[in-house]
Amino acid sequence: MSPTSSSDVLIRKLQSISDLREGDIDVLKDIQIQEKDFLANYDLVREGDRPVNSFVVLDGLLGSTKLTGDGKRQITSFFVAGDIPDLHGLHLSVMDCNFTTLTAARLGFMRHDALRAICEQHPRIATAFWRSTLIDAAIYREWVTNVGRREAYTRMAHILCELIFRLRSVGRIQDHVADLPITQAALGDALGLST
Repeated sequence: MSPTSSSDVLIRKLQSISDLREGDIDVLKDIQIQEKDFLANYDLVREGDRPVNSFVVLDGLLGSTKLTGDGKRQITSFFVAGDIPDLHGLHLSVMDCNFTTLTAARLGFMRHDALRAICEQHPRIATAFWRSTLIDAAIYREWVTNVGRREAYTRMAHILCELIFRLRSVGRIQDHVADLPITQAALGDALGLST
């Protein structure tokens, strides 16, 4: 990870999707973020959990996943630096999916009560968080279309283009090179293909 603070990663992401003012940025810089490192293939949140924190991806790659009755995994989204995968947990008391590290990852945890207070007092920040969640929902709808209606090569191309675009928007591409340490198994689980 580049030598920036955890709030800088969050701020860069929110600035890429919304119009934050200097006062908003100052508030975001003061958010209490508890950083923690995780190994790959760690379930951070499981379906049915009742979390009291949301987390921002500081480094690494995460996936939201669902398991079928026979234990097969479907990755329903990828999350990169700056993403807040479980922001909807602010308003849903029970999680409806798993969040799993797909690579080693560093995450920053933010308490829900603190985030709610910030949203109540700073409407532009609340709007930025809401916009982030709406963008995640739009990406999810595209994934449903991708897996349901596109050919295998087109699915792969779509996922790779999406990740490159998202990594570029938060400054994670250097000299036209992106680090995408996705395993064949994870790609298969995301694209609905056998590995």
